[in-house]
This record gives sequence, structure tokens and C-alpha cells, in this order.
Amino acid sequence: MEKIYALLLFAGFLILIINLFKRINSKNKWKKPIKPFPASWKKTLYENVIFYTNLEAEEKKRFENKVQEFLININISGVETEVNEYDRVLVAASAVIPIFAFPDWQYFNLKEVLLYPGLFNEQFGTDGEKRSIAGMVGTGYMEGKMILSKQALHHGFRNESDKKNTAIHEFVHLIDKADGNIDGIPSLLLEKQYTIPWIDLIQKKIEKIYEGESDINPYGATNKTEFFAVISEYFFERPKLLKQKHPELYMLLERIFDQKMAKKLKKTSSSEINRNDSCPCGSGKKYKKCCGKI
Repeated sequence: MEKIYALLLFAGFLILIINLFKRINSKNKWKKPIKPFPASWKKTLYENVIFYTNLEAEEKKRFENKVQEFLININISGVETEVNEYDRVLVAASAVIPIFAFPDWQYFNLKEVLLYPGLFNEQFGTDGEKRSIAGMVGTGYMEGKMILSKQALHHGFRNESDKKNTAIHEFVHLIDKADGNIDGIPSLLLEKQYTIPWIDLIQKKIEKIYEGESDINPYGATNKTEFFAVISEYFFERPKLLKQKHPELYMLLERIFDQKMAKKLKKTSSSEINRNDSCPCGSGKKYKKCCGKI
């Protein structure tokens, strides 16, 4: 029994080393932005991404750089649907939000995001019955790919109070997977001394969901993996409410993502920028003469 346990530990350690090597090796291939951030992309962020609008000026520049970096390195393709600039920027924003505190983070385990028009089934079909999937991280022959419903992508940023964002959910799965296992325990981000408390707390919260005594999305009770993704959506969409209702859980998520979301999220709604409005970058100029200059 001890030999088996030792072999399992060694196998886990080997997987972690291999994935770390992949991350280091990928840095040589990961391209950096060299062009200015497009004004139209900035407008999309201001009007749709609450996380971005709550950032300070320098943080906004860093966010923009990460969005641009993501789009340079990751392909976004449409399946039975067209992919436009709006779609691409929202996908990239979804990827950046959970790893914003880690400037060197690279999605080395992702090559392409496939956008479907709506829900799909387990065989990736878009017609017929049993179409209930809005997002999925690929495995097997789909390794390195993510599938997202375009409808769900848009809804995640349009509805700012439902504690749901499918795209963020799937990128959290990729973060979870970065250590070699999708198990609800993001080993690369979670300090060892908090691993056991995290697992214990997940189990308690899942039990509360089963008992009907929780406001957490019931899908989180599926397993530890889905709980981590579901509660991360809650953390980034409604951090103040999460802190109020689940303080211990909120504090652990702060440690995992290294972001104080309850303090950061001051503005809770977005608004359309008109050309004659003051530029939201704080320059004092009208938008049409600053970031919206064509």
C-alpha cells in the first residue's frame, strides 16, 4: 500500500514538473503586443466589462495589454457562426479577469477557442435534442481547445447580477487544469497550507447546496471541479454579496486569485459611451478627440 501511495505521489509530482516545463517552454513562443491598443476594443471594454471599468488608469493599460496578448496568441474561430471584434474582445476579457493579478500567466494549455451560436450537446452538435452545454474545455482529440456558446458569452457580460459568466467559468477550468489535473484544486495558485481548508470548505458548501440551504448555483454541487468554477463566477460577478453570505469562502478565493474583488468592484453597471462624452480614460478631452479618435 505504501509503495502504491509513493508511486501516486511520484506520478503527481512528475505531471506537475512536465506542466511547469511546458509553461516555461511556451514563453519562447508567446508573442507580445507591438501595436497600440485599438480604440474600438477599448470602447467595447468600457461598455461591457465591469471589471475593467473599475480599474485604475495604469491597471486598465495592463488589462488592455493582456487582452491584446491573448488575441495575438490564441485563435478564435466560429462554428456555424461569424466571429466579430466584439466577440473576440469579450473572450479575451474573460480569460484575463481571473489571472489579472499574475502578469506572467500564459494559457499554455489552450490553442483555440471555438464559438458556437448557441447551446450544444456532448457530441458538439448544434441541432436536435439534449443541447444543454454552454461551454466546455476540450480533452482527448479536442485537447487545447475550448468551446463556448456565443449566446452565453454575450449573456455573461450583459447580465451583471446573476452570479454567472460561462466564459469565466471555462477559463477557471483551464487554470485548474494547469497543474495537470482538473480537480477543483488550483495547485499553482493555492498555497499548500490552504489546500486542506479549501477542500473541507468545498465539501461543506456542496452539502449545503444539496440541503437547499445555499444561494450558490446548484451546478456547483456536481463535484469539486464544477464548484470551483461556479464559485469563481460568483466571486467576480457579485463579490460583495459573496463576502457577506460566505465570508470564509470569499477570503480563500481572494488568496487564490490575489484580488480583493469586494473593494475593487465599486461601479456595478456599464453605460454606452457617446462621441461627445468626456473620455473615460480621465484625460479631460471628449471621447471623440481622445480614445475614440478615428
